[in-house]
Amino acid sequence: MVKVLITGSNGQVGSCLVKQLQSCPEIEFLAVDRHELDITSEQDVIKTVNDFLPNIIINAAAHTAVDKAEDEVELSYAINRDGPKYLAQAADQVGAAILHISTDYVFAGDKEGLYSESDLVNPQGVYGKSKLAGEIAVLDACSRAIILRTAWVFGENGNNFVKTMLRLAQERDSLGIVADQFGGPTYAGDIAATLIQIAKSITDSKNTFNTNNYGVYHFSGMPHVSWREFAQVIFDKAIEQKVLVKSPDTKGIKTEEYPTPAKRPANSKLNTNKITTVFNIPASNWQSALDHLSDYA
Repeated sequence: MVKVLITGSNGQVGSCLVKQLQSCPEIEFLAVDRHELDITSEQDVIKTVNDFLPNIIINAAAHTAVDKAEDEVELSYAINRDGPKYLAQAADQVGAAILHISTDYVFAGDKEGLYSESDLVNPQGVYGKSKLAGEIAVLDACSRAIILRTAWVFGENGNNFVKTMLRLAQERDSLGIVADQFGGPTYAGDIAATLIQIAKSITDSKNTFNTNNYGVYHFSGMPHVSWREFAQVIFDKAIEQKVLVKSPDTKGIKTEEYPTPAKRPANSKLNTNKITTVFNIPASNWQSALDHLSDYA
């Protein structure tokens, strides 16, 4: 029996992990949210890991409020760097592997083309810097670590762009939406399925996992679009599914017309070839993930 510890179980990805693992009888899992395990407490992490003795730790906990992070610096680093470090250290001590979710924000976002795992990192804000610090801490603390960078996450749970667009579409006749930032929307359920597939690969006794395959991977959606293009697909599908009666008019605006405390990457397009090659995992099909928009209402 494979044992998996999930942190951040109430988040977008964590809740999908819990749902999907319920149909995996070969996996015993313990799912904890921040009220059940404060990952910023080293003692609490050690106790939970030593009590449960997992084969895999999946860290889906994070401080993801990008703009708030500019003011909540200590909290951001506590959750995004220190917590992952404690989890990775505990994993190493009990011989477990750790799968840790990271972000496109570790890049400056000014590159032409797609970002590969080996590209230079250069985060521009506190969120990205704290997440990069978490990546480094995890890789330093545990030799059996996989970092999964993703972008533009959306799902049925939590706050995200899809839910915001559906709400605004009911309130307004027209919307100005940023059209000069590009990325791959990524369905939280696909991230969860990817993490489970990697966990199974690592623990499959019939197929010895190549330890050279630990490290950093990119996983996000295709095709790449702007926020405005993403919104238009949401509205079109919502009309088809009768979730919306009418679609608002959308106007493309520039980033500087929508100022935010934290700088957003203009280019969040991640190259996902490595994860496809190593684990046979395709990019997230974000358009098909919008086929049941009533679940997001």
